[in-house]
Amino acid sequence: MTAQPPSFEPASLLRRLAAFSYDLLLLVALVLCFTLLVVVAAAAFGRSVPPGSVWFQLGVIALVATFFCAFWVHGGQTLGMRAWRIRVVRDDGGKLTWRRAAARFAAALVAILPAGLGLWWSLLDEAGRAWHDRWTRTRVVRANTEGIPNARA
Repeated sequence: MTAQPPSFEPASLLRRLAAFSYDLLLLVALVLCFTLLVVVAAAAFGRSVPPGSVWFQLGVIALVATFFCAFWVHGGQTLGMRAWRIRVVRDDGGKLTWRRAAARFAAALVAILPAGLGLWWSLLDEAGRAWHDRWTRTRVVRANTEGIPNARA
């Protein structure tokens, strides 16, 4: 394993969870708006869309994935991450591409499935990285750390 570069101060698990809780509030609002839009559109066409339908569930997953990936690609921070002054970067400190952001989102779903074990792993990891960070060669760092620009590039 390679040593962690000194310019990357890893974000603590507590900080990551706090940022996620902020983002969760935004996501609940977005999902409610999406649900309302689907119900109104379905009613306009005289149809009903049960919340358990595959299309509705895929729409919600796509909405959540787009939320995270768009923020990670454009600035490396969701709104919750910005409030808690953390950001996601590639191992070399660069910005994420859409492909890497999508891979990170998918890997994060796998990491949280076994009771969040992939996230708890960051407490044991020498670089403070969770499973999905390692699998996608990304890391969540303190945004005010030297070498990581605070302004969007």
